[in-house]
Amino acid sequence: MGVKITDTTMRDGHQSLLATRMRTEDMLPIAEEMDEVGFHSVEVWGGATFDTALRFLREDPWDRLRELKKRFKKTPLQMLLRGQNVVGYRHYADDVVKKFCELAVKNGMEIFRIFDALNDLRNLETAIKAVKKAGGHAQGTVCYTISPVHTTQMFADQAKQLEEMGCDSICIKDMAGLLHPYDAFEIVKAIKEVVKVPIQMHCHCTSGMAEMSYLKAVEAGLDIMDCALSTLAQGTSQPPTESLVATFEGSDKDTKLDLERLTHLADYFGEVRKKYAAFEGNVRLDAGVLLHQVPGGMISNLVSQLREQGAADKLRAVLDEIPAVRADTGYPPLVTPTSQIVGTQAVMNTLFGERYKQVTKETRGLVLGQYGQTPAPISAKIRKKIAPNEKPITDRPADHIDPELKAARKQAGDFVKSDEDLLSYVLFPQVAQEFLEWRNDGGGIENEIAAAIAAALTHDRARAAPAPGAAVDGHTHNPWKTAGRQRALRG
Repeated sequence: MGVKITDTTMRDGHQSLLATRMRTEDMLPIAEEMDEVGFHSVEVWGGATFDTALRFLREDPWDRLRELKKRFKKTPLQMLLRGQNVVGYRHYADDVVKKFCELAVKNGMEIFRIFDALNDLRNLETAIKAVKKAGGHAQGTVCYTISPVHTTQMFADQAKQLEEMGCDSICIKDMAGLLHPYDAFEIVKAIKEVVKVPIQMHCHCTSGMAEMSYLKAVEAGLDIMDCALSTLAQGTSQPPTESLVATFEGSDKDTKLDLERLTHLADYFGEVRKKYAAFEGNVRLDAGVLLHQVPGGMISNLVSQLREQGAADKLRAVLDEIPAVRADTGYPPLVTPTSQIVGTQAVMNTLFGERYKQVTKETRGLVLGQYGQTPAPISAKIRKKIAPNEKPITDRPADHIDPELKAARKQAGDFVKSDEDLLSYVLFPQVAQEFLEWRNDGGGIENEIAAAIAAALTHDRARAAPAPGAAVDGHTHNPWKTAGRQRALRG
């Protein structure tokens, strides 16, 4: 049986390369043609797209989902769901998670890739059950990272647990491009030995290894791989669809996709990309990620934080500090929101010249178990330094959150017109209220949209653009130098 492909162009492709700024109007004209290609699924929603649509694009993300569903009649739509964080940056109550999954299915979503930043599977329970109850496909996710405690056996055990929790498929999510080809082979092989559901892999090209990792993973039995059309691929995005289709053409893993049709689609998005050139970041290959493990988007955020403090020259020191903070906080994978938590704390440690002289609320929450159980235990010494005299929680964090929807409905004004509006408001109160009031006052006026985009563009240029020459080089610290990558991984 041939390997299948999920297209990420309309979600992670532009999220990785264009700061998530692609508008719905640039997706709809090509959607029906994409529907005819034969993709396993198309990823179009979730991740940062929900927030960005409301905050910068003056678009209702629910409208985007509905409009795309009208056009994708053959190909399942897919989204990225942050478990108990939904599409936000904190844990929400169970009633919010349940209602979001119910409404997402109602509006056209079919496949939910559900992950937790700590790989704490307790944080996936509610979402998995809610998706399946609503009739959706629940894909459980294992976030890949390298540390002394992350082993092939750990990843296989987590995959088995996800299947037992009711997941319809399993995804290996390599958000930083760290997965070595031969490790990809071993991990897929180990997971295939313990689960019966399909296995999918999601890699970023940041380090330059993703295509090779896909090749070895397919040799081990990988069922589905994430790719983006070539004009929105590589860099910090996914491997190019056309190249992988050509790679397996004529073999027993042939995707059976039409290269000529794919090329036409890529040409379309190549023209679309030109419209968003101002949002382009530093998308070149960065093998330095193999040393510091920091995803490309996270580096841009670090550069922005340092520039605001007049300390752009301290980037290398921050990159050296990140592994220490990560070790102190139990080796969390660097993915939203843990990447922001660890990165910001590393910046503060560097600027103050002393570890944990000043601690963010989020770092304290991570140490106190408010985001879930960390992969490795946090030492009593570190916990006392970061959160003295505070007792950590040891059960599921959401068990400590009261239901939110009823109170939000009372608090929200007349700007909330539907259940979907209410969910947007609960997830992003200030941003959603501003958008919904604008919409209800007659929004959609072209010059207002243009002004909003221009304001976002100016903001991003001033605050988020990487400083010239800020790329990571070979002098950064390798946290696993003594343990050795293979030993750390395979245990």
